[in-house]
Amino acid sequence: MTRLLTLLFLLLAAPALAQAPDPYAQLAGDGYAEIEAGVAGLAASGDPRAGTVLSALSDGRLLARPSDKALFIRQGNALTDAKTGAAAPDDPALKPVRANNRVRRGIEAAQGQLNLVSPDPAKRREAADAVFKARDAAALPALDTALAREKDAGVKQVMSEARAAVLLAKPGTSEADKLAALPAIQARGDGDAMGILRGLGADPSEAVRAAAGRGIAAIETRLAILGALQNVWYGISLGSVLLLAAIGLAITFGVMGIINMAHGEMVMLGAYTTYLVQEAIRTKAPALFPWSLAISIPCAFLVAGLVGVLIERFIIRFLYGRPLETLLATFGVSLVLQQAVRSLFGPTNREVGAPAFMSGAFDFYGLAITWGRMWIILFSLAVFIGLLFVLRKTSFGLKTRAVTQNRRMAAAMGIRTPYVDALTFGLGSGIAGIAGVALSQIDNVSPNLGQGYIIDSFLVVVFGGVGNLWGTLVAALTLGVVNKLAEPYVGAVLAKIGLLIFIILFIQKRPRGLFALKGRAVES
Repeated sequence: MTRLLTLLFLLLAAPALAQAPDPYAQLAGDGYAEIEAGVAGLAASGDPRAGTVLSALSDGRLLARPSDKALFIRQGNALTDAKTGAAAPDDPALKPVRANNRVRRGIEAAQGQLNLVSPDPAKRREAADAVFKARDAAALPALDTALAREKDAGVKQVMSEARAAVLLAKPGTSEADKLAALPAIQARGDGDAMGILRGLGADPSEAVRAAAGRGIAAIETRLAILGALQNVWYGISLGSVLLLAAIGLAITFGVMGIINMAHGEMVMLGAYTTYLVQEAIRTKAPALFPWSLAISIPCAFLVAGLVGVLIERFIIRFLYGRPLETLLATFGVSLVLQQAVRSLFGPTNREVGAPAFMSGAFDFYGLAITWGRMWIILFSLAVFIGLLFVLRKTSFGLKTRAVTQNRRMAAAMGIRTPYVDALTFGLGSGIAGIAGVALSQIDNVSPNLGQGYIIDSFLVVVFGGVGNLWGTLVAALTLGVVNKLAEPYVGAVLAKIGLLIFIILFIQKRPRGLFALKGRAVES
């Protein structure tokens, strides 16, 4: 009787067993459709080796034996059984399991399902985002299971968005489920969400179409605000670069009243000093490369500052009071320095590496913030604060401010104005060299590097007020932000021309800039 019941059970269970084919055998099949079914079956089986097998198939390392449909994974020169992971002897009869585009898409979807339950939150988030983009209804059961187990709030939100996207794309989803899914898509608020909502424009339900329209309007408003804020951020970033390039010029121009057209070449010397320091570290002490920029800062300051002192002592000191001749002389110096660098290093761009902490970007409430620009902004503010401290709290700063406000009175009080002139010019040139360190991370290091910033630097100095550091800060950030806000509407060239016209008109009303220095003006 027992044997009869057992036989009857096997007969009844046979059709059910036939409906659940072995995914490993399917992967070893001859047709792409069978292999694709094997990929889906393996992902749904819960087999702990599913991820390893799918990765091997994706990399072309999964091999099948035609005689018995056994699967093996090639790892270098070793061969392992796909099911058990046990070592296996090599077999010349093994053939690679083929994969076409449909199979590869199936592998990606299957790997995404497996990663939904990964112990790594980053992998779970990545898998949920992949499901959001693929919107494959087959992933819905795995997504529901993962969503019920998820504890991380950020990952859970991405999973909820992925589930909503799948429901909205799945045929036969009820109107109530679609309306419940729409807020999650709207809350995502990016271009992908906009595409999903626009795809509902032909939905048969009027309520769904109306809700999708409201979501599109809300996302468009949000994206417009984010776009404006992103441009403001780009403007602050550009302003920090202008501040670094102009802050040294603000000192030399304000103290000496000369037009230094070689200031851009001081920036270029700082950038090439950074290149040389990195080359020395790469060959002599590679472990110090993360500190290469920190080491380059004092080196660039000393190199550019020394060149600035030599220019002041041997050329500019003979031309005080003749601004046109100083312009021509320093322009000639700039050409000499460019050609000297071109002769030593060649005309091609030089590569300056970025440390790991300056690479990549992060998202800040929808704004894309690059670490490199962030550090340059902080560095610019640090240089500004340091220079402010030197000019406000040191004896040299006091003498510099005295010469700036009234040169003859300062000389009458015993201040050696030629000495102050030389050191001030060296200080301004050294700061330009420091600017070159920062600019080497965002611009091409070439003999023409400084030429792209000299005109903008003069605009910043004149607009802010000659010799006034606070005016230089305000002018640099203002011009940077206005320029980036105008570019989307009129283009980069017209935006630059518009700023130039504005500054020309502004100087007609305020010839001494936004923040003019005050003094007794007994020079005459």
